[in-house]
Amino acid sequence: MSAAANRTVVLATGGTGGHLFPAAALAEALSARGVALALFTDRRKVALPEILAAIAVERLPGTSMAGKGFGGRLMAMTELARGTWQAGRLLRRLRPAAVIGFGGYASVPTVLAAQRAGIATVLHEQNAILGRANRVLVRRAKAVCTSFEIVEGLAADTGGRTTRTGNPVRAAIAALRDQPYPTPIPGGPLSILVTGGSQGARVFSDVLPQALALLTNQERARIRLAQQCRAEAIEATAASYDRLGMMAELQPFFADLPGRLAEAQLVIARAGASSVAELTVAGRPAILVPYPYATDDHQTANAEAAAAAGAGWLMPQEGFTGPALAQRLRHLLENPALLGETAACAHALGVPDAAERLAGVVEQFLPMTNGGAGEHLEAAQ
Repeated sequence: MSAAANRTVVLATGGTGGHLFPAAALAEALSARGVALALFTDRRKVALPEILAAIAVERLPGTSMAGKGFGGRLMAMTELARGTWQAGRLLRRLRPAAVIGFGGYASVPTVLAAQRAGIATVLHEQNAILGRANRVLVRRAKAVCTSFEIVEGLAADTGGRTTRTGNPVRAAIAALRDQPYPTPIPGGPLSILVTGGSQGARVFSDVLPQALALLTNQERARIRLAQQCRAEAIEATAASYDRLGMMAELQPFFADLPGRLAEAQLVIARAGASSVAELTVAGRPAILVPYPYATDDHQTANAEAAAAAGAGWLMPQEGFTGPALAQRLRHLLENPALLGETAACAHALGVPDAAERLAGVVEQFLPMTNGGAGEHLEAAQ
């Protein structure tokens, strides 16, 4: 296949869900447009979304420099150089039309090698603060796609190259877009979903029982609680709820999260980019408690953007105490219409077609096609 006719796109991403889920959603959209795909990622053995596991995967050396001393940074720079060299060799063989970087240290070697080779590069920034990897790469990127309208750290001179596409979400979440929000009725039950994520979920197991203990028996009786809880904390958390006479469903992982989100009238969650995207696409009001140790405190920036749009309430972890949460819950129980208003604002902020928007930006850098199905990467190798 000639270079001019090659509609191959390389996805460059780290191995965390926050990077992999948007990459997977874009892969689905591009595949439907007849684009051949490859994934360049790091050597962490994480489970890939199905569509990414089905395409050619190249694993490159690399490690983060964050929080390391001189020796660690030197080793990380050596790994970066090795990864960039290997990525360059692979790109020369594949001759892709474009490389899409989703942030994280693992994306840097591939995007850097592509920029040196004159291959068009597109960056996707999931957070409301430009990530450290994308800061390194943004100057030479052909296009920058953002999840939020305003991204801190993105220079003004990138304006002509920047498009707000939103952050792609899973198909099961996008399907919730047209499901109406179940507004609580005055004096009726309130369905609360607590999703802690993989980092720091213990704080919810500590604070939720304290807050609920401060409510009256009548207030507690109205609450229907489903809570993601670390396995080692389930027994103690369940005992706390038992002492309050409350029924609560506790699980370390909700495999049916989209269904639970559809039924939720209030969500308590971290403020990772994927979480905020899913909440806003589904149109669900949320109390957002940013993980305080996230790089550059980007979760706080995400939560601030959602709160500014009226899509939820920001509660920094240092202020996420039993009394503060109890006060918030009591106010919402007394004012259920406020939840409906906040849900509407969340819905307005969501971008359900983010994957298609992102694919549209990428396709600007691909050769024209006559509408054929496209060739698979395996045929190009």
